[in-house]
Amino acid sequence: MKHHAPTIPQETKTTITDVVQWTQELERLHARIALRFARPEPSQRVLAYLQAILSDIPRKNSWQIAEHAGETRPDGMQRLLARAVWDADLVRDDLHAYVLEQLGDQDAILVIDETGFPKRGTKSAGVARQYCGTTKQRENCQVGVFLSYVTTSGHTLLDRELYIPKRWFNDPQRCREAGIPETTHFHTKCEFARIMVERVFQAQIPIRWIVADTVYGSNQDLRDDFEQRRMSYVLAVSRSSTLPL
Repeated sequence: MKHHAPTIPQETKTTITDVVQWTQELERLHARIALRFARPEPSQRVLAYLQAILSDIPRKNSWQIAEHAGETRPDGMQRLLARAVWDADLVRDDLHAYVLEQLGDQDAILVIDETGFPKRGTKSAGVARQYCGTTKQRENCQVGVFLSYVTTSGHTLLDRELYIPKRWFNDPQRCREAGIPETTHFHTKCEFARIMVERVFQAQIPIRWIVADTVYGSNQDLRDDFEQRRMSYVLAVSRSSTLPL
């Protein structure tokens, strides 16, 4: 979770006490999610993974993350990300509760956005030639839809969904090889946005505004959903969109 720096004199620097407190808070957060892992080994390794992700190592690949954790090979970290048994949705729910405790604000802003992850191969789940926000062009990539929670105290990612293009579901073998569960069904990006916003309401996380770009703002069903919830929103729309008066 990333917090805004408070307004303080320039000469004020991070102290040893600050570092100790950050470390202790990360350990407390880890304790909340540790039971979501089926075995002790991945439960402990995920703490080392988080510590590496938050560190200043130049590249966050499996080799460097493993070295930061004191491991000589990346196998353990790769196993954590690819094969370890844990419930990502329950960890997400734990995050919701943590955000509510730490950042809950009646004037919070919920941001809907997506980002692309460029890929070279064809095996990653949902990879396809599509618009990649990271590079601002169409290319081979994965696309994730995300919710961010923004307050005057700080901001954090709140939820995520991996967008899987519809053509993937025409190839069950490819889905199986990519580890996509058979229970997974196609959803548009805007449908994912509605699903994630519903989870925020179910978690009773307070928000004042919802904001999004034209991918989401131009979707009438999404706007209607916000209207029915009587939510205040600021959504960009395409120049070809029609709006009822």
